[in-house]
Amino acid sequence: MQILLVLVVILGGMGLSVEAGLLGPLGHEVGELWATLSIFGVGAALTFFLMLFFSPRESPSFFSQPPLLLIGGILGPIYVVILTVVTPVIGIALTMIGILAGQVSKSLIIDHYGLFGTTERKIDNKRIIALVFIIAALFFMAKG
Repeated sequence: MQILLVLVVILGGMGLSVEAGLLGPLGHEVGELWATLSIFGVGAALTFFLMLFFSPRESPSFFSQPPLLLIGGILGPIYVVILTVVTPVIGIALTMIGILAGQVSKSLIIDHYGLFGTTERKIDNKRIIALVFIIAALFFMAKG
């Protein structure tokens, strides 16, 4: 089951690369913030329709959740603006490996301390080595 989930995540990552590739030209044509708004507008509309048909009706209220859990609503647009501005300048591959380096380094800290209610997964040598390889990839791609 874990392998299947990893494959789904890999496909999601591939989708992010396509999104980054599309955002640059869209941002150039309509402006970075309009491009960001279009991504979230289309996503919100799609999510709304999916919720109408697939969301459980007895779920807790969105408005009763701790504000900390809603920070993603702020971080998402920041991430998309970064993709829109940076990708045309440094390319999709370097952008994605930079994003990956940031994600993995912060994820190790979140896992290690069990932040945001996640299960603690202590940093070990294998995780550090994996991060070093990602940073090495970032270095080699930036030099190329």
